[in-house]
Amino acid sequence: MRIFFLIFLLAYVGGNVYIFIRTLQMLSGFSLAMKILLSVVYWLVAFSLVIAMLTRHIDMPVILSKSMFHIGSVWLVFTLYMIFALLIADVTKIFVPSLNHGFYYALGATCCLLLYGYYNYRHPQVNKIDVFLDKPIEGHGINIVAVSDVHLGYGTGKAMLKEYVDMINAQHPDLILISGDLIDNSVVPLYTENMAEELAELKAPMGIYMVLGNHEYISGIDESIRYIKSTQIQLLRDSVVTLPNGIQLIGRDDHHNRKRRSLQELMANVDKSKPIILLDHQPFNLKETEAAGVDLQFSGHTHHGQVWPINWVTDYIFEQSHGYRQWGNSHVYVSSGLSLWGPPFRIGTHSEMVVFNFQ
Repeated sequence: MRIFFLIFLLAYVGGNVYIFIRTLQMLSGFSLAMKILLSVVYWLVAFSLVIAMLTRHIDMPVILSKSMFHIGSVWLVFTLYMIFALLIADVTKIFVPSLNHGFYYALGATCCLLLYGYYNYRHPQVNKIDVFLDKPIEGHGINIVAVSDVHLGYGTGKAMLKEYVDMINAQHPDLILISGDLIDNSVVPLYTENMAEELAELKAPMGIYMVLGNHEYISGIDESIRYIKSTQIQLLRDSVVTLPNGIQLIGRDDHHNRKRRSLQELMANVDKSKPIILLDHQPFNLKETEAAGVDLQFSGHTHHGQVWPINWVTDYIFEQSHGYRQWGNSHVYVSSGLSLWGPPFRIGTHSEMVVFNFQ
């Protein structure tokens, strides 16, 4: 992980140096004082996300924290696509010497792509999956809304949370499942914006259950658990609960906890003749899920890469990085997330909420 982070940091800095040099070329007519001022602003913007992350537990004006986070996260994806666009423009210039203003073409194309990505992110999909089991469910089936990776914080604030709550309630769920990363990087903004007020509006007669994700650990595991327990959400942490209709929910602690209980240990407490749903934030070892006899696993974590070409990376890392797949008799769904971490863009991927109809 440290090596990956170091490689990412070096690539990010190198990319920003490339963009910075090309920007200075466009500012050749500016005075030295103006160039220095713009240079300072440029690098503050480039590292504002790092600053925001390092100061996330410090009590400071909300407007400052949110501004640093938003500006820095937008710049992260801007850097990625601006590098691609500039490289295309610079290579094209070699073969078409008459092409001028390549920098501005690259800038315009990048901005248009980001606008599309933001629009796509703000319009999540509702994916409906019918699950047919050869096991009895009391009543007339069950309607389950499942979400992951809401990332409440400076990126996903109270106003957006209200939209998500309305979107979930519109499905009239019997049960709501949250597969980790409800909290982003700190619980501070959740208290500051009183987001519990919106979470209290979630409606599901059979309850709301969630498991921890890696970001609950990043936010401070004790603080995260304390916050979750102050809401109507019921936390499953290496535990099993049986619903009135016979469905058994298994909630695994996040992979971040190296001492979490094994799936085999948790399965010792369930009745395999009745439906079994597993919540596990990170979708690793799915063959183990199949072998254990789990009927449905719902996971998140991958975001499906959020933006192209990072989705290629998640497709390589995970056995199943997004969507629905059946492993033997086990149904597995890996969500790309209702919201996302950091950059507010979906390019080549989609935000989503999943509705399972058990029959």
